[in-house]
Amino acid sequence: MDTNEPGWELYRSLLGVLDEGSLSGAARALGIAQPTVGRHVAALEKALGQALFTRSQAGLTPTEAALELRPHLQTLSATAAAIKRASSGTRDAVAGTVRITASEVVGVEVLPPILARLAENHPGLAVELVLSNQVQDLLRREADIAVRMTTPRQESLIARRVAGIVVGLHAHRGYLDRHGTPRTDDELQQHRIIGYDKETAYIRAMSKSLGPMRRDRFSLRTDSDLAQLAAIRAGHGIGICQVGIARRDKQLVRVMPRRYSWTLDTWVTMHEDLRHSARCKAVFDALVEGLGRYAPSDSVTR
Repeated sequence: MDTNEPGWELYRSLLGVLDEGSLSGAARALGIAQPTVGRHVAALEKALGQALFTRSQAGLTPTEAALELRPHLQTLSATAAAIKRASSGTRDAVAGTVRITASEVVGVEVLPPILARLAENHPGLAVELVLSNQVQDLLRREADIAVRMTTPRQESLIARRVAGIVVGLHAHRGYLDRHGTPRTDDELQQHRIIGYDKETAYIRAMSKSLGPMRRDRFSLRTDSDLAQLAAIRAGHGIGICQVGIARRDKQLVRVMPRRYSWTLDTWVTMHEDLRHSARCKAVFDALVEGLGRYAPSDSVTR
């Protein structure tokens, strides 16, 4: 193995190739020339003393060694991004970059007016918004602040429960006009139901309260909450929607509210190391206040 310590740019190029699947894709994503990416990978293979890809006419296939490096590279990348965000503003100024992660529906339907108000109050702030139903790791600094629908379990986090967001069955008024409004589970089974594709631990935990809301009964199956919401709005059938979202749309009608109602605890969390960052505190407080207005609830500090 080469005694020279490989620089971050070599690891960055390797992660780019792993993510994009090719030298050209990595070059486009990183904004550098393709030959440069190739040189970086070759230099890293020499430094580590092992092949990272097998090369064929079909392209590059990562070796086991490269795949083992991937989680470490992702941690390096997240740390480098966090360092860049930290250096984007001074500690006491509400300016610079803050990275927020939230679910698809919350990011698209709930956060935009909150972030717009935040931008008016603090024009020096730049927000990076990551929409994913996967939980981003705040300890690895994949994001600065997270809006989560599950109770945080990790230590070293500042977490505040801000709301209990109620979800229930909804349908477009036009669909109900054409097909009628179900009043019982037997009637509900006669309707087109929009639901999940893959069963999750959360769905299994609430299975007893789902009634006929089972995968084999769904006429449209998707794990995208946004796709489910779009289908409800298009009049495809009956599906699960946040009550706060439906309340803003007169065409969405809640169905069987006494039978189907679930509450999602909503938390705003950030790493405790950021508690003294003025920009992170401003964003954290804005999210707590805005989400509290969206779904009023007694806040509980942890």
